[in-house]
Amino acid sequence: MSDLQSQLTKALDHLQETFSTFQTGRAHPSIVEGVEVEVYGSQTPIRSVANISCPDNQTLKVEPWDKSCIGDIERGINMANIGLNPQNMGEYILLPVPPLTEERRKQMAKLVHEESENARITIRTIRQQFNKDIQNQKENKDISEDEATKAGKDLQEKIDEANKKIDDLMRQKEASVLQP
Repeated sequence: MSDLQSQLTKALDHLQETFSTFQTGRAHPSIVEGVEVEVYGSQTPIRSVANISCPDNQTLKVEPWDKSCIGDIERGINMANIGLNPQNMGEYILLPVPPLTEERRKQMAKLVHEESENARITIRTIRQQFNKDIQNQKENKDISEDEATKAGKDLQEKIDEANKKIDDLMRQKEASVLQP
């Protein structure tokens, strides 16, 4: 069951990480943290070469530790095609985060639902795997019929709990995306 819990936690963490990259019209460092930039001849996440901060609700500030790679960072942000227009200020880059249009908010809400469904599919796959394990143990007489039934119920409780968390995360993110 500890292996089950760790797999469910990984699935939920992945969903939260995915949701954090969605632009909601408000500045948040996670919008650009995963952007890969070519620095010193290799692709590197932007968070490894620069400090990312939010001076206000509508602006991100990317301040490279090595000022000589500011052009590489600017180019990486442009190539990432995340809908932000970098402004090179010499020592740092400002990224104004435009407010979302109503149409874009609806698209983002659809993406939230799609990612939530992907997480549910992952949870179902995990459940199928553990159900097979329980059945195999029962057939091999490693566990009794009663133990298999109890394990199945415990498994379903954990799955239901994970699905409830997915629904909660989805509702929260959808509300933040649709809020002007």
